[in-house]
Amino acid sequence: MIKIPGLPALCILLLLSAPAYSQSLKEAGKKVDSLFASYNGQTPGAAVAIVKDGKVVFKKGYGTADLEYDKPITTKTVFNIASVSKQFTAFAVYLLEGQGKLSFDDDIRKYIPELHDYRTPIKIRHLLAHTSGLRDQAALLTLAGWRQDDVLTTEQVLKMLGRQKSLNYTPGTTFNYCNSGYTLLAEIVHRVSGKSFAAYTEENIFKPLGMTNTLFEDNHELLVKNRARSYERVNNQYYHKPINNSNPGPSNLLTTVEDLVKWTLNFENPVVGNRKLIQAFNEPSYLDNGKKVVLRVLGEGDTIFHAKGQNLSVYKGVNMITHGGHTAGFRTFMGRFPGQRLAIIALSNDEHNERLGARWQIADFYIKDQLQAEPASNRMPANANRPATTPVNYTVSLQDFEGEYYSDELATTYTFSAKKDTLVMKHLRLDDLALKRTGENKFTGSGAHTFLFEMEFLRNEAGAVTGFLVSNFGVKNLKLVKIK
Repeated sequence: MIKIPGLPALCILLLLSAPAYSQSLKEAGKKVDSLFASYNGQTPGAAVAIVKDGKVVFKKGYGTADLEYDKPITTKTVFNIASVSKQFTAFAVYLLEGQGKLSFDDDIRKYIPELHDYRTPIKIRHLLAHTSGLRDQAALLTLAGWRQDDVLTTEQVLKMLGRQKSLNYTPGTTFNYCNSGYTLLAEIVHRVSGKSFAAYTEENIFKPLGMTNTLFEDNHELLVKNRARSYERVNNQYYHKPINNSNPGPSNLLTTVEDLVKWTLNFENPVVGNRKLIQAFNEPSYLDNGKKVVLRVLGEGDTIFHAKGQNLSVYKGVNMITHGGHTAGFRTFMGRFPGQRLAIIALSNDEHNERLGARWQIADFYIKDQLQAEPASNRMPANANRPATTPVNYTVSLQDFEGEYYSDELATTYTFSAKKDTLVMKHLRLDDLALKRTGENKFTGSGAHTFLFEMEFLRNEAGAVTGFLVSNFGVKNLKLVKIK
């Protein structure tokens, strides 16, 4: 080692290693650039920021924020970060709990009494953990004939939720991702604080952290400078995917990668909240039986746990805390590797952004020496050993199902008609949908503005069709009654 008078050995080592560290960061930045190389002035794109050891080591914009006006994406471009918004909603609830203004064990009807009394309490902690049993608002709205580009307000969502008379399951027993819970959490923050949810989060989270370009949008007509528009490519042409959302909580946080840097740093050195709060916030959620809430099991020893608007998992041997978001054409991601003091923020206005593999995989460029090789996947290919389907001759005629059906919970009507060997489902606001038959009385379907759903027609003792049950990812066995 070269000796420099007056400098301790540790300082000398730091001086000697600084150029190598700087070069390492520069090489990592080039690799990040390569991931987004397909974005340019004729495409949508992304903004990226990387935080390492408490400092921003990379930030850059790629592609175009507004294709009509040729406005480039920068690190100051404002994106709707979709479901990444949920951790901010949860954090606002944690702040109020820390002030003693509510309890995680409170029955939510204490604050929102217009909800149906299900004869079993739904607690605030159930909303936070996606274990409430409530039907998902997006799943309900599509079944009711709403489109994603319709104007959506919190008031409308609350009215829809207030019409529901059944749960998907007993609260606290099962995980099922539920946007409804986070609309209700935002409404609870509003009713407890006496301020709008947007105002509360501005005063208690964004302003203290200096997140000056961040807000929960509760009015879709609001003018926001530097806002990105979202796009989808169809037949080699980009189309704008509008979003008219005035329902903050489960989504609808508008922000920049520069502001999200400040949010990630708050987990290391709290300005908002304290270390005790943040430690609890980063812990997994639990079912009422004391077991951790499992979001997904990908393989042996490969489990993702849920933790209040965040997901806990392991990537190549290191712990990471992540969440993604998707609304309209926005694809967003924020991931933290606490043990390595690394944070990755990637916000995109491109529907197809995830194909780039530019999310937690960026960690390979910055902490490669701390990552383990991934074991060979033992997951079975989706089509492996799937038996060949053979035609089925059903005994029940499709004409049995023709008629008009109504749901008070959805406040909507569907009509069915048989055309040759196909049952067609019709709704006033949706394109006619040809259903796929899967059983004597069972069908599935999916359209441009609907999630994949399953349905089963019901019969009385005389064998006459009286209605049907419909289910999708967020609604289980909602009943429609035959009225004609």
